[in-house]
Amino acid sequence: MSSDEKVPKTQLDDVLKQFGMFGRYHSKLILLIGLAYASNAAFCANYIFAAEHVEYRCKDETFAINKCGVINGSRCTEWVYEKEDSFMAEYDLACQDWKRTLVGTIRSVAYMFGLLFVGPLSDRIGRKKALVLTGMTGGVLGIVKSFSPNYASYMVLEFLESAFGDSCSPVYILNVEIVTTKKRVPFYVICGIGYAIGGVIQAFIAWQVPDWRNFLRVLYAPALLFFLYLYLLDESPRWLLTKGRKNEAVAIIKKMAKTNKITVEEKTLDGLVRDTDGDNDLGFRSVLKSTFTSITLFKRFIVCVIWWITSTFVNYGLTIASVTLQGNRYLNFAIVSVVDLPGYFMVMYILMNYRRKIPLIITFFIGGAFCVGQPFLPLYLAWLSITMFMIGKLMASMFFMMTYMYTSELFPTYTRNSMHALCSSLGRIGSIAAPQMPLLAPIWTGLPALIFGITSLVAGLATFLVPDTANDALPDTVKEAEALGKEKPKAIGNAPENLDKSGVRNRSFEWTE
Repeated sequence: MSSDEKVPKTQLDDVLKQFGMFGRYHSKLILLIGLAYASNAAFCANYIFAAEHVEYRCKDETFAINKCGVINGSRCTEWVYEKEDSFMAEYDLACQDWKRTLVGTIRSVAYMFGLLFVGPLSDRIGRKKALVLTGMTGGVLGIVKSFSPNYASYMVLEFLESAFGDSCSPVYILNVEIVTTKKRVPFYVICGIGYAIGGVIQAFIAWQVPDWRNFLRVLYAPALLFFLYLYLLDESPRWLLTKGRKNEAVAIIKKMAKTNKITVEEKTLDGLVRDTDGDNDLGFRSVLKSTFTSITLFKRFIVCVIWWITSTFVNYGLTIASVTLQGNRYLNFAIVSVVDLPGYFMVMYILMNYRRKIPLIITFFIGGAFCVGQPFLPLYLAWLSITMFMIGKLMASMFFMMTYMYTSELFPTYTRNSMHALCSSLGRIGSIAAPQMPLLAPIWTGLPALIFGITSLVAGLATFLVPDTANDALPDTVKEAEALGKEKPKAIGNAPENLDKSGVRNRSFEWTE
């Protein structure tokens, strides 16, 4: 090709369309990303079993009836615990249940602040390096946490592990950036099965390893293998292109093609671009400022924060409540995790056929209605109460998954991970409050569920304020992000492919390669 001949520009999505979602390369990615999600799910809720509630009584039988009260001007000073090797027994937390629930709250507070570090770190050093760094940090600190000599040191390590050892944000962004727009939803959903698997594995470990210190060691030890991801995983080509590292992005795409035994034309790779309107020349603060000075994007940011607060609050709240249901607590927790599986595939089908906005609104409303209605059921209808609980949890997992996807599609590439992490970080206000909800049960047993329901209904109403993104490629610039949901000019000579009556392109997604 002569130097005077112009190379036609090629968008990354046009290249990624050539790769099947179940080819060898992406099949390996599903496994690696799914394992990362599984570890994240297990670590995030470890306190439910590590710091579980155990029954206790005062050693002095005088306090048998009023064990935590004052009798004749004195209080109980020595306790007998149902499990002497439990978290509560070792740290002597009798009559201080707030210290036990504070573990979950501290974890969420730390995660909220940690995302402000992890998100920008991922945008700066890349998705792969951020995943490896946070994954291994979480494993090391989790194991060290199991050796805590006292309650204070445990809480410090819980904070550090949650703040700097959570790999979910970078692995999720890599998840949605490595495939084309059409395959974004199914690829994320299939990888997301790892969340459910992680919950089941956690319950099994807790069941088989009742000692809380050994439970933490067995749970966190596999995270030390995250260093292997340096060799098993590739960086996001989309991120490399936004950083001006085109040669590295092209090399990865060639590797993908070789693995899948397909051919990508050289002229296509030569013309590969991601137009960022000069954003690459700006610092992170400048790009972030350009995002927030856009009234349109700032409004979306507020709505996303509402989504995240609701999603974390309701999901964590219902997950914590699952171990209080009748029956085996470990099986109940595993069942609640498995309930999420049909939700994943329901989300995939819905988002591929019925856009983003309306399905999210509907799941918020249905979940809210079931949570609000559950406390008012007759006490003798236990089966109906549990059914409503499971449906409410199913809806909660669905709108949490939609929130993850929707948020990442509303902001430009250069700040996508940072904005996603910021929304998730502020949204942890919900998971901060969730562990404290059991403390409201003595006021009225149905109060926590009622609060979960009302919060879901409010989030559903807020969703009316954002555009739909079903037919749009991931935006790279603020200008492209602002244009999301706006009517595009009709193509000349070619009808838009795969459009159904609702205008959704993805309806005819093909599972075959």
